[in-house]
Amino acid sequence: MTDIELIEKLCNARGASGFEDEVLVIAREYLKDIADFKEDSMRNLYIYPKYNKGNRPQIMLDAHSDEVGFMVQAIKPDGTLRFIPIGGWNEKSLPSAKVQVFTSSGYISGVIAAMSPHLMTAEQRNAPVSYDNLVIDIGATSADEAISFGVEIGAPVVPLSPFEYDNKHGVMHGKAFDDRLGVGAMLMTVKALENAKTDMDIIGVISSQEEVGERGITAVMHNVRPSAVICFEGCPADDTSAPSYMVQDALRGGVMLRYMDRTVICTPRFTSFARDTARKKNIKVQMAVRSGGGNNGAYIISSNGGTPVIVAGIPVRYIHTFNCIAVTEDVEACVRFGTELCRELKKEIIEGF
Repeated sequence: MTDIELIEKLCNARGASGFEDEVLVIAREYLKDIADFKEDSMRNLYIYPKYNKGNRPQIMLDAHSDEVGFMVQAIKPDGTLRFIPIGGWNEKSLPSAKVQVFTSSGYISGVIAAMSPHLMTAEQRNAPVSYDNLVIDIGATSADEAISFGVEIGAPVVPLSPFEYDNKHGVMHGKAFDDRLGVGAMLMTVKALENAKTDMDIIGVISSQEEVGERGITAVMHNVRPSAVICFEGCPADDTSAPSYMVQDALRGGVMLRYMDRTVICTPRFTSFARDTARKKNIKVQMAVRSGGGNNGAYIISSNGGTPVIVAGIPVRYIHTFNCIAVTEDVEACVRFGTELCRELKKEIIEGF
């Protein structure tokens, strides 16, 4: 079963790229009884389960802690805040959205300003949305007042979209499902493996700064040498936007295994083994070929002389927006998938990848 309390904590945590600390506190607490931890200066968290036997090949389970967000670039004379994106956004979705702005005394609420239609000229109504004409309003009336609120240049900003769960239908609403659902699935997999028989040791990694170019995992792969890696990701669901014959990541479709995206061709023999394992264990999988997107697998696969990697995706509608939708059964499928795959993998199988 999906640990909804864990998922809620992870999704509500504030963690734009470079500022992921709240996520790591939650992860440490969740696994404190069964794992030891290390952190590096990029806020990558390394999880070493106490049930490992040691001196065995390692399977690495990766998920990234950061979410897309923003950063305060300047404070305008009227007290509003100029900002820039951290990660990829659809700018058209931003006006009137509520945000949380970091200050010296904690996060405060703000809104990405949307001009009232009563005040707009015809030219303004037709103008494209861009960061040049967007500001965050925290209710200040001058730059000095905004500064008195504790806002500084360089402050991280994230959506204000509290997690909600429809228990009757298993539907989750909230922010940061990319990749807090992946983090949750990875943590639950580490816990599920506590009493499992495996031929390999497990290392969990919660990597930082994926949304700005897979930077955290670059450091990780200099510090560990796993035999194989499973990346747990929140992936864009296409079942409400693509023609039926192109739908490859649908809600309630289970784990999305991708053959490739814009940045990586996942290890083909590993992908096939994972697909066959899922089908043998009656775990829903859907296979995908993507022309866009990217993930940590792109760096992992070429690290340490070549590391077999697959991506286990959880379908998320409206990813990289303020309001995502996903379902618990897909998270559960991902946890079962990760658990069963770790049980099935052996050194000689991986050597054949």
